[in-house]
Amino acid sequence: MRKLSAYTIYLIHSGGYSLFSAMAYTIIAVYYVEVVGLNPLQLVLIGTVLEVSIFLLEIPTGVVADVYSRRLSIIIGTALLGVSCILAGSIPFFVAILLSQVIAAAGYTFLSGAAQAWIADETSETIASKAYMRGAQVSQVCSLIGIGVSTGLAHIQLNLPTIVGGALFIGLAIFTAFTMSEIGFQPTPQQERTSWNAMRNTFREGMRVVRERSVLIAIFSIGIFFGMHTEGLDRLWEAYLLKNFTFPEIGTLEPVIWFGVISVGANIVQIVGTEIARRWLDTSSRLAVPRALFLINTLLVASLVALGLVGSFALVIAIYWSVQLFRSLDRTINTIWINQHADSKVRATIFSMMGQADAFGQAVGGPVLGAVGRIVSLRAAMVAAGALLSPVLPIFMRTIRRYR
Repeated sequence: MRKLSAYTIYLIHSGGYSLFSAMAYTIIAVYYVEVVGLNPLQLVLIGTVLEVSIFLLEIPTGVVADVYSRRLSIIIGTALLGVSCILAGSIPFFVAILLSQVIAAAGYTFLSGAAQAWIADETSETIASKAYMRGAQVSQVCSLIGIGVSTGLAHIQLNLPTIVGGALFIGLAIFTAFTMSEIGFQPTPQQERTSWNAMRNTFREGMRVVRERSVLIAIFSIGIFFGMHTEGLDRLWEAYLLKNFTFPEIGTLEPVIWFGVISVGANIVQIVGTEIARRWLDTSSRLAVPRALFLINTLLVASLVALGLVGSFALVIAIYWSVQLFRSLDRTINTIWINQHADSKVRATIFSMMGQADAFGQAVGGPVLGAVGRIVSLRAAMVAAGALLSPVLPIFMRTIRRYR
C-alpha cells in the first residue's frame, strides 16, 4: 500500500479510533453488569486500575515515541486497545477484565501525544493546528456512527460490539503500519541508544523544558484540576439522572434508550460547536488560544454547577450537552496550546506528561466526588465537580497577563 499524506492519515486514524471506541465502549457497562455480574465496587475498581495503570505507564510509553518512533508508538497503542477489547469481551470474568484494563492503559499511553507529535513533525504548526480541529470533528461524526453500530450489535449479543470493535482496532493498526510514513521525526541515533539511559535522558530533557517555561507549568496544573472533575462526573452522571429525574414517556423510549439519545445529541452538539470554534479561533495566535480556553473553562464551571441545581429534565439534558461541548473544545484547543510551546524532540513526552497529570487528577478527584455523592447527594457531587475545576480560572488569567 502506498504511503498517504500525514494530514489524511491523521484524520483516518482519529476517525477510526473514535468509531471503534464508540462501538466497543458504548454498552460495555451493561455487559459488565448483566453478563459478567459485577457489583458497584468492582465497577469502581475497574476504573481505578485503569487510571493507576495510565499514571504509571504514561511517561515510559511517551518517551518511546520521542526516542524510537512516533509511528511505532501509534501502531502499538492501537493494537493494544484491540487486544484489550477482545479480552474483556471474550472472557466474562473479573480478573480478565482487570487485566484488560492494564492492557488498555498501555494502549492509551502509547497513543497519548504520539499522533499529535507525529502530525506536528510531518507538517507544520499551522497545518497541525488545522488537523487537530478537523480531526476532532471527524472523531465526533465517527463516534456518532459508532454509537448506532454498537446498539445494533448489542441486540444480537451484548459482548459483540466490544469484540468487533477490538478486531477493528487491530485492523486499524495494520492499516496504519502500511500507510503511515515518518519523515520529519529524527530518532535517537542507534549508537546513542542505551535503552533506558536514552529514555531517561529524554524524560529529563522534557522536565527541563517544562521547568523553564512557565506556560507549560500552568498547562500541567490546569491538567490536574481538569482531571479531578472528570472521573466523578463520568461515573456518577447516569445514577444522578436516574435518581433525580423522571424520564419522559414517549412511545417506547425507556431510560436505557434515552441514554443513547442523549449521547447522540451530545455528539451532534460537539460537531457543530467544534466547527464554529474552528472558523472563529485563530490557532496561530499565542494569545487567542489561552483566551479561548479561559472562556471555555469559565462556561464549563458554570455549567457543572448548574447541572447540580436544575430540576427540569429538558434543562438538565441541555446543560449536560453544553458540559460535553466545553470539555471537547477544551481538549482540542489545549492540544494546540501545548504544541505551541513544546520542542519537537520532547513533544510526545510532554504530551504524555500532560496525560499523566490528567490521570493523577482523576485518581484523586474521583473518590472525592464519589464520597460527596454518597454522603451528601449526587446533586452536591455535580456542584463539587465545578468547584474542583474552578482553580483553573485564576491560572488562565495569570498566564494571559504574562502573554501580554
